[in-house]
Amino acid sequence: MAETRTVELGDIRVEVAEAGRGGRPLLLVHGFTGAKEDFRDAIDPLAVEGYWVVAPDQRGHGASSHPEGESSYHLDRFVDDLIALMGSLGWDRADVLGHSMGGMVAQLLILRRPDLVSRLVLMDTCPGVIDGMDPEIMRLGVDLCRAEGLGSVLAVQKMGEAALETPAHRRMVAEVPGWEAWEDHKLLACAPDMWSSVVLQFMAIDDRLDALRAVAVPTLVMVGDQDGPFLGASDDMVAAIGDARLAVIPDAGHSPQFENPSPWYRALSTFLGPAPPTAG
Repeated sequence: MAETRTVELGDIRVEVAEAGRGGRPLLLVHGFTGAKEDFRDAIDPLAVEGYWVVAPDQRGHGASSHPEGESSYHLDRFVDDLIALMGSLGWDRADVLGHSMGGMVAQLLILRRPDLVSRLVLMDTCPGVIDGMDPEIMRLGVDLCRAEGLGSVLAVQKMGEAALETPAHRRMVAEVPGWEAWEDHKLLACAPDMWSSVVLQFMAIDDRLDALRAVAVPTLVMVGDQDGPFLGASDDMVAAIGDARLAVIPDAGHSPQFENPSPWYRALSTFLGPAPPTAG
């Protein structure tokens, strides 16, 4: 069974969900305003397959540290945290899955430290600015967050359709008791400085597609078939990375691990395969 613990990383602490200690290292990196619990249903099955699975709350999210100041949340700082976490765990290399913003962080990780990544899974993410973002609306959101906090941001979001709304997400809200409240909880558990900083970066991030051509590890690109802003980007990343394959998850949007978990897990576990026995 997965356990939760806190790992000290210099001036911050990171809370992680963990199972399968001693197996093949597998790092699961959640997205913007997400949490380690975004992988709750996959951690134990992957541990049974022989993986030492670790899913952290990234800085500014969930139960991990919320350092002050928007400068604390540059995407490179998230990369620093993953490198420090792997070092604290004693991992020389790991398979890395990154979801959405976590996928952006995973890309930056392998481009900076390719020696640390054995295999890469990029899930509902992109190599640059997210398609279809409205800079004016996003800047208004940042102004509101800075002035009034994330409670006001959430209230405004509920007045319209979410940016990544899909039929699959609407189904989850309608059919899963407490789903919307849980999503709201994850957002409100975030640091407002993190939210503002990352939103601004989303609008101005450098495109990494050409740089991804240097990625030399086996790569799986996963995307829900309803996740419109990321479909084209997923095709582009598969074309850029030499040893990459694409898995389009049917009847799923931006969170296929919840919206259609069986084909999502099957695609992931087929790519990873059973972990080899550990020495000794």
